Amino acid sequence: MTTGMDWQARTGRSWADNYRRTDRTFAGLTDRLIERIAGYGGNTVLDIGCGAGELTLAVARQRPGAQVVGVDVSQDLIAAATERGAQHGNASFVLADAGSWRDPGFEPDLLVSRHGVMFFDDPQAAFGNLHATAQPGAQLVFSCFRSWSENPWASELASLLKLPPSPDPTAPGPFAFADPDHVAAILAAGGWRDPQFEAVNFAYIAGKGDDPVEDALAFFQQIGPAAQALQALDGAERERAIGWVRDWLTGHRSGDLVAFSAAAWIVSAAY
Repeated sequence: MTTGMDWQARTGRSWADNYRRTDRTFAGLTDRLIERIAGYGGNTVLDIGCGAGELTLAVARQRPGAQVVGVDVSQDLIAAATERGAQHGNASFVLADAGSWRDPGFEPDLLVSRHGVMFFDDPQAAFGNLHATAQPGAQLVFSCFRSWSENPWASELASLLKLPPSPDPTAPGPFAFADPDHVAAILAAGGWRDPQFEAVNFAYIAGKGDDPVEDALAFFQQIGPAAQALQALDGAERERAIGWVRDWLTGHRSGDLVAFSAAAWIVSAAY
């Protein structure tokens, strides 16, 4: 379970420190989202849970005449996004919870998110607020992971480290929106119509370079479901677990890459 409080604290700091790695990991999915929204209008665009701003800035480049606002609860991520976006006059960033944030002077006609919507403590209320914030006729497009078992970068690592499964698969966290029926019910309760689910796969690049295994090992010690478990270990126990992970990553190496297949939904809905 990963809550908004986690993003405001250690999780947000870790993602801010590693945003170049996370952007690389999700680059293929960012491209798919940009392709997906290309056919939609949108002169005022909200990026929900914008993180370090990669999608916000990609949309701003795609739509130079649009006003694009990224919102996130992490001060560290907003600081990173603001620094990255300094040369993009049509992009700005706000430190706030997108599930409750409103700006009377900003009514988005396109709402987007790359994996930023699965962490709301009250998702029905959050999507209701987003609907109330949006212009009539607005479109909503976001990505989220499909099931745990379809994402070996998480499920294989959890099995390797004997991490217990979540007692509530819909609790806030990376896989909270894996079930389309669950997501459709949340969207309907929030006022969003006609949800569509497109299954997409992308390359989850965990490591790259001269020693991609060590790069991926550093990444997984900071980001993802195993990071907290590995950080809690020490001494011989920690070294043993890191050795298991290193061997596992070596098995997924191909040249200068360590990459996994990742499974996501791109979800769209109408106002």
